[in-house]
Amino acid sequence: MNSNHKINYYLTNWLTVILIYFLFQSFDASAGIISDFNEEFGAAGDTVIFKSFTGQVVDDEKNDPVVFANVFVTGTNLGTVTNADGEFIIKVPEEYLDQSLGISHIGYGRATILIRDLKPEGNIIRLQVSPVPLKEVVIPSINPLQILKNSIGNISENYPGNSMMMTSFYRETIKKNRNYVAISEAILDVYKAAYGNVTDVDRIRIFRGRKSRDVSRMDTILFKFQGGPYNSFLLDVVKNPGEILSEVSLDDYYYSYAGMINVDGRETYIIEFDQKDNIDYPLYKGKIYLDAENLAIVGLEFGLSPKKIERASGTMIKKRPLGMAIDIVSANYLTNYRLIDDKWYLSYVRSEFVVYCKWDKKLFRSIYTVMSEMAVTDTDPENLNKFRIRESARSTDILVEQIADFEDPDFWGEYNVIKPDESIEAAINKLGRRLMRQKNN
Repeated sequence: MNSNHKINYYLTNWLTVILIYFLFQSFDASAGIISDFNEEFGAAGDTVIFKSFTGQVVDDEKNDPVVFANVFVTGTNLGTVTNADGEFIIKVPEEYLDQSLGISHIGYGRATILIRDLKPEGNIIRLQVSPVPLKEVVIPSINPLQILKNSIGNISENYPGNSMMMTSFYRETIKKNRNYVAISEAILDVYKAAYGNVTDVDRIRIFRGRKSRDVSRMDTILFKFQGGPYNSFLLDVVKNPGEILSEVSLDDYYYSYAGMINVDGRETYIIEFDQKDNIDYPLYKGKIYLDAENLAIVGLEFGLSPKKIERASGTMIKKRPLGMAIDIVSANYLTNYRLIDDKWYLSYVRSEFVVYCKWDKKLFRSIYTVMSEMAVTDTDPENLNKFRIRESARSTDILVEQIADFEDPDFWGEYNVIKPDESIEAAINKLGRRLMRQKNN
């Protein structure tokens, strides 16, 4: 495969190509600060009785917030993640109040707290760094590439072998320098195809959506984010190996064993990778976390490698105004899985792009930050609804242009504005679990 063909293969048929439009036209949006909203949310017809708990997860020694920690009701698919300040909100249905809340993060031991011992607000949960026993760390003969290949071979054993329905909450934002210029959110229906079934694919459908009209003005550039919900599920790299885990791509990277770490009480290998020096097209650099017991891929942190990142903008930017230089400064991704009943399920994905724009021969310049995140909020292996392909999200869709077709003020109720810095888990839980499932009624 020659280099030009591989650039086209890698950067148009997999997750990194979140295409961005730059159109030289005016974009009018009302200036102002996003309004706050009522902290408690309920809706007529929502008969689920639940209790809300808020708190913060911190490092036990340093008191630093633990970002993107998993917070979940043990033994269920109900869970969320902490935000950039380590904060979380979780609403627990009454039927689960006698169970425990589990909190986990890579490198820490799991914390477990009886839900009835939690306060409604102000819970501080401390996670302790979980060192791996020395006998497990010293493995001088480990072959990181062989371990990774063995992990790929174990996918059918470590991940669900059956299709299921999922509900997920999706958000995307665009910031120009420090100001938000676009914010949109959606509740997604997902037909999740079985792992290992190469003939079946995930299908994503927008159930409800909305966008904020109370953001700063974007001046003369209309910055559009293409394929967000579709590409979020492509970040399930176990299902969509792309240019990291596909057989054709393994020879394109250097691999190194970077030790062991604790993930949710389980010893986990860290495999670091970076594209080889002789590769002349943009690939990735990052870490893959493998469960030491069954070699399941439990998480990935990766981004475009600095080695050839300057070549990425030519493919990732679909349209641009004449006379404007556009560079991809960084593109970073996070994918997390969660263990439920001896199988690993997709839990949370996040992507963030930083793009630098400058007009030729002018002082004008801007930095745009595009962020998307998706959290799975519920799974249902019983009531399958494999909706039609024509109803499904596509890589060419632009969510902000589709919102009008899915807007429903009654659905959002009092939660009728978007607070841009609110954590995704707060947005999820203010809707209420039953409310998000009203699509079945």
